[in-house]
Amino acid sequence: MSRRERAPVVEWLFFATVVTVTFAKVQWEVAGSLSLSDVLTGLFLIAFALHRLERFDGRFARCAGVAAAFFLAFGAVYLLGYFNLDTAESLQQWWKGMVKFLLHFLFLVAGLALVVRRGERFYWATLAAFCIGVGLNAVYGVAQLAVAEVGGGNLDATLVQPITGRTSQINVFGAVEGASVYRPNALTGDPNHLGIELIVPLLVLLPIYLRLERGHRLRTPLMLGLAFGLVVELATLSRSGLLGLACGLAVLAVPYRRKLLSARFLLPLAGVSAVVLAVVASRAGFFEQVLRARVGTGGGGASTHFGVYEFIPDILSQNPLLGLGLNNFSVYYEFVTGRTDFGPHSFYVALFVETGLVGALVFAAFVVYLFRRLALARRVGRALAAAGDAVAARVRPLAWGLTAALVGTLAANAFYLTISFYYFFVVALLAIAPAAVFGRRLAA
Repeated sequence: MSRRERAPVVEWLFFATVVTVTFAKVQWEVAGSLSLSDVLTGLFLIAFALHRLERFDGRFARCAGVAAAFFLAFGAVYLLGYFNLDTAESLQQWWKGMVKFLLHFLFLVAGLALVVRRGERFYWATLAAFCIGVGLNAVYGVAQLAVAEVGGGNLDATLVQPITGRTSQINVFGAVEGASVYRPNALTGDPNHLGIELIVPLLVLLPIYLRLERGHRLRTPLMLGLAFGLVVELATLSRSGLLGLACGLAVLAVPYRRKLLSARFLLPLAGVSAVVLAVVASRAGFFEQVLRARVGTGGGGASTHFGVYEFIPDILSQNPLLGLGLNNFSVYYEFVTGRTDFGPHSFYVALFVETGLVGALVFAAFVVYLFRRLALARRVGRALAAAGDAVAARVRPLAWGLTAALVGTLAANAFYLTISFYYFFVVALLAIAPAAVFGRRLAA
């Protein structure tokens, strides 16, 4: 394969990875859990490295270099945490976590180098690929819910299990008056994961949609897509997802408070509300009990989400600097309670318990860097507007949407942990790149 032929392969593998990062169910038990996106990432990194080596091209965008520095910092924390492992099981969990970390963070570094070099159209294509992937998840979730509601069937058994050989199904929350309460998990594996991941395209695309010119060809598709995504968000019954969405909307309310009171926003929202109210009214007693169960905070599920925070002082008193070791919360929890199927249900609990104060500081620095890059992107947008560049009408909404999505994701992870999932590295890429990609216009 020639150099000219390999470049499209690199790009195809990159986009295929971005589309599939939320397809958690598509995985196989090969040396642990090997997902489709992990396979595609490995192929992408190989193709990317070969393409650069053939051209003797070692140039990387500055932001990719900063991401590489964070890669080394996180890697050092995880490697030092290795010395706190004391069982074969903990070592096995550590290796699983390290493999995922290497694949995902190297993808972030290489992806930034690729996106910044390819420019604006490639960046928009990357954002579109990610939103399409989450959108496909949402569509599958609706189909999954419809099959379960109509006949109690399991769509996963027909479409997913033949590919993976793994048993999976829609989430069953419980039963009301003899009828099962289904929560779509689509290809993410958990309805809360789907709910939290959905808030990213919802919050990123909303300000872009609000700023589109009258008659723009994307205005109607974005309106319908946002309305559909909101319906699926509600169908997941994810409290963490709704918390993240609310926090993100609070951020957008600052620059877009007038837009959020306009007909462009309120009419589609009224349409979604009408559909939801019609569905709820058709089974009022059923939904009343479901909502009461989800809103209440006195149940076992809620106490579990809050109770895991009690582990932080216990672990920090034993291993304050580096914690128990990467991916080892489940091992500790099994030792304490005998349960083998339980995660920390909070990214921040996992962060402190597994990586200690040092890991928490490195992560905090990484988050600060993401917000600084987004602030820079907003400044780039303002400078482009002052220069009369029409692209400013896309850059500033994009930067605000990504800021809201990051805030929402951080809030949602107080009671769930999706930041450690692959999709967050794509979100980080989308947040870091705009200042470099669109800032070139100012230097031209």
